[in-house]
Amino acid sequence: MNGSSSLDRVCIVMMSAVGDVVHVLPVANAIKRAHPECRITWVLQPVPATLVRGHPAVDDIIVFDRSRGWRAFTEVGRQLRSRRFDVLIDLQVYFKAGLVTALSGAPRRLGFDRARARDANWLFTTERIAASPVQHVQDQYFEFLRHLGISHEPVEWNVGPWPSEREWQRSFIARSSRPLVSIVVGTSKPDKDWIPERWAEVCDVLLDNFGMQPVLVGGTSAREVAAAEAIRSHASNDPISTLGSGLRNLIGILDASALVISPDTGPLHMAVALDRPVISLMGYTDPRRTGPYRRFHDLIIDGFHEAGEGGPVTMETRNGRMPGIRVADVVAKIELWQSRYRPKL
Repeated sequence: MNGSSSLDRVCIVMMSAVGDVVHVLPVANAIKRAHPECRITWVLQPVPATLVRGHPAVDDIIVFDRSRGWRAFTEVGRQLRSRRFDVLIDLQVYFKAGLVTALSGAPRRLGFDRARARDANWLFTTERIAASPVQHVQDQYFEFLRHLGISHEPVEWNVGPWPSEREWQRSFIARSSRPLVSIVVGTSKPDKDWIPERWAEVCDVLLDNFGMQPVLVGGTSAREVAAAEAIRSHASNDPISTLGSGLRNLIGILDASALVISPDTGPLHMAVALDRPVISLMGYTDPRRTGPYRRFHDLIIDGFHEAGEGGPVTMETRNGRMPGIRVADVVAKIELWQSRYRPKL
């Protein structure tokens, strides 16, 4: 609970998972608000590094390229030793993050309490936040700010688009005369994905019934590419596909969208950060923990819980729940979005 120590040089370790990286941005912003002169260095893997690069609260990025194996640790260790830190914040609970934490040489290395620190990650930290019940991932990261005596309010992401990215965004918007709706076709886990043929039905409903242009967004993994191909082959109206556009262009696409429809994955949280209404298809994880933070809860489709099920927020995952979400469930949320959020002409 020591908020009086120097925070002139801060290192953040959160190397992977785009959604988690989005959740860490308000932490970096809060530190910068409280200590405007501090220098923040962030250790990131190459893909999420593209999202953070250029962020006004982040002064320095060290790229951890896990494809290099143990050489990645050697290179990161060399870069960490060329800098000096007052405090390191380890927001991950895996062994590799612990090794990077240990290599930093920071005198204060703050991590999760022992109960939550998997892979013996707690061995690499010098301070641990207090134990806490399971809560939303965003609030979990704010526990680190509380330990440092820093307020997390107001919650700010500031993900862009940067001024240099506006011209690309304008050219993308010009591709359609209809309002855009981004559809996130896949995730990192098959059990989080929805059925492509159902996405195709939603695409047709969006264009035919709501006058909107569906845009397929995501990466170029084999599953995402296969899903996009299946959607386009089954849809009567061919949606625009932007798979592989990159995270910075994805920010521009989501920002230009009147609506986003997404399962539990990074672009869902990017949409929230941009304050774009998002319909969340949640079945694998508890939406109270990994759903949209503070916003658009009325647009959540909760396939995780049984009807009337209560209980505390859980880290439990549930396989086989996403097929229980029907096209009619999504259409009902689109209708709700239209009545509550769609701009009136």
